[in-house]
Parts: sequence; structure tokens; C-alpha cells
Amino acid sequence: MKRTLAFGGLVATAGLLAAGLSAPAQAAGDVASKPLATTKIAAKNILAFWYAENMAALKGATPYNVETKVVAKHVSKGGPAPDSKPGVVPAIGDEAKSTGKSKNVNLPKTTGKVFFIGADKKAHWCTATSIQSAYKNLVATAGSCVYDTESNAATLDYWVFIPGYYQGKTPWGIYVGKQAFTHYDFDVYEDADRNYAFVTVYNGIKALNGNPEIGKKEVSKAEYDQANKWLRLPVEDGKYYVRAFVDAGALGANVGGQGLTYNQKVGSKPVYVFGYPSGQHPDGNQAYSGHTLKWTYGKTFAVQAPAIKGEELVGTKSSFTGEGSLGSSWLAGYSSNRRIGYLNGVTIGVSDTDGNNRYDTSFSPYFDGELFGVYSAAKNLWSGSIV
Repeated sequence: MKRTLAFGGLVATAGLLAAGLSAPAQAAGDVASKPLATTKIAAKNILAFWYAENMAALKGATPYNVETKVVAKHVSKGGPAPDSKPGVVPAIGDEAKSTGKSKNVNLPKTTGKVFFIGADKKAHWCTATSIQSAYKNLVATAGSCVYDTESNAATLDYWVFIPGYYQGKTPWGIYVGKQAFTHYDFDVYEDADRNYAFVTVYNGIKALNGNPEIGKKEVSKAEYDQANKWLRLPVEDGKYYVRAFVDAGALGANVGGQGLTYNQKVGSKPVYVFGYPSGQHPDGNQAYSGHTLKWTYGKTFAVQAPAIKGEELVGTKSSFTGEGSLGSSWLAGYSSNRRIGYLNGVTIGVSDTDGNNRYDTSFSPYFDGELFGVYSAAKNLWSGSIV
């Protein structure tokens, strides 16, 4: 299903115009926090769902987008301004600088797809990336890929992150979301300027010898009754069994984690955008399949979209289509040799700025001190293993 908002050529993704969200649980200040999977059994149920029937739900998932045209304004002067001093959080492993250079653009291992069940009860996906945190367990994406603004539910269901996902292959495991953090203004007012999210994830689960259903574990009847149909195994001699999985370790330990930079001057540094674009341009050209990770490169500039409460957006030249690119990572100072940089944006939409029916711009909320506040609420929380 397509879920992208097109405004005067600009396209903002994932139902930002939906109204009437109930007030979410509040963390400190303007941070909203909601649980995704609070117990190990809940996380295992989610895993079993995605693994069921040879990963049919994963393989059949579609990009999370819708297209609707509204009026927008491309700002040539001014634009977002820092709300405090500029800040930088180093990437995992970036404490020791490297002077090595690479002529090719090596794709980051940190980027992957998040899968979830939408309001239509179907499986969908967005793009997301692993980011630096105390326990190497944090994912950054668009707020639209976490909070369900279409059905007015609090969060999207069965949320998992799979770095490097490709047609059922999970090279570094599957990571179940534990707790989501967004800005209060996005959850309540659907403010596009705050359309970003950070999600803590449990340790990954990895298949053993290519078989995710690697064994069984005896449990009590109460635990068995809590397990969903994809997790339960047949009762044997009055004993209850569920599927057993192998712990793959922490996300950042497996794929690394990008740094973070905020309150930077718009246009001062170019960014690489990494994502999984899919779908067609307005002229019908099928530019991307959504199967493989793609990249674009360019400087940033200011964008406004009052119809979706987007007064402090930034754009960059990009040929990405709207479908699938929601949540794509914008990395400043990206080292192709080391595959790490500093997250400075997440795609929330795309734009055809010259009216030729081809998307030529991606845009993101401006990363300021308020974004750092949301990140700070999530970065020091432990998740642990579900095995």
C-alpha cells in the first residue's frame, strides 16, 4: 500500500494528516515513549510470527506509503536554525580516526528494513539504521515508521529491525523492538518537523545453520498459553514445548552504529542518503525495486510544508522515490572506507521540484536540540536477550 503525501511536488510520507491521536505516555520534557514488546514472551511471539511459513510475511511485505498532493514552499533563504550549540556523537568504533580513503561508496551494514503490521492488518516496511548508544541497541527511523497516525493507534504492531535484509535473508539476525521514543509534538499534533523516532531493540535472533526453528524448549502450561500459535509446538506426553531461538548478540556489536550530529548549519556539509526506495516516479518510470540498498549524495537546503506542519524541514537532491525510502538515513561525514558517519536526517518524504514528473529531492526534519533530547531519553536504556 502506498503511504506518501505529495505537496506541491513535495511528498511527505506515512499519513501525516491523520488527526485525533490520543495523548501518549510522557517521558522527560517533550519526549513521548511507548512500549513495543515489554516481555520476552511477547518478543518471541513477534519473532515466531515473522519466521512462520518460511518467512512468508517478511517476503510479502510492501512499502509503507500513500500519495496525496498539497501545497508547499521551497525556501531559498533562511531556513532552520540551531536551538543550542552544535553537537556530535561519535559512531561505534569511531573513537580511533582513520585516514584511509576509498574511491568507491561502500554501503553501511547499519542500514536495513523495519517490518511491522499496519492499520490494514498487512505487513509493511520502512528503512532504518543502527545508531550509537550505551548498550549498542538503538535504531533510528522516521516517526511515521513507529507511531500509527492512520488508525490512531499508539504504535505499529510486530515491530522488528533487520539490517541488510534481502528477500528473506537476515545476515545479522532479527531485532525485536522493545521501546519507542518520539517527540510529543509528532505523536499528538503530527508535526512533520518532529517526524523522527529512536527505538531500543532486544539482542538479535539468528538462524542456526539456516534454520530459524532450531529446536524446542519445555515450558510451563502458563507460558505455553501465553505463546502465540506460531511459537507453540505440539504437546508431548503432557509436556509443553515452544520453539527455541539462538541469541545473535547486540545490534551495534554485529553491524556497528552511526554517530549523530545536530544543530548544524543547513547547507554546510553534504550528506549521503542510504535507503530502500521502491515504486514509480510520477511519470510511471519504475526506477527502484526496493530489494537492495541504494544511495544518493548532495548538500542540504531549507524546505517548508505548512499543510503538514513542516516549517523547519531540510532537503537534499535525490532521485529516490517515496515508497520504501521513508526512514532512510542521512549521513554527514560518511567514511566509505570505514562505513560510518554521523546521522543528520531521516527521510520523511520526496519531491519533484522542477515539475518534470521525476522525484529529485528527499527531505527530513532538521536535527536540533529537541531531537537530541529524544535521542538522549533512549540512548542509555538496556534491552538484553529474549532467549
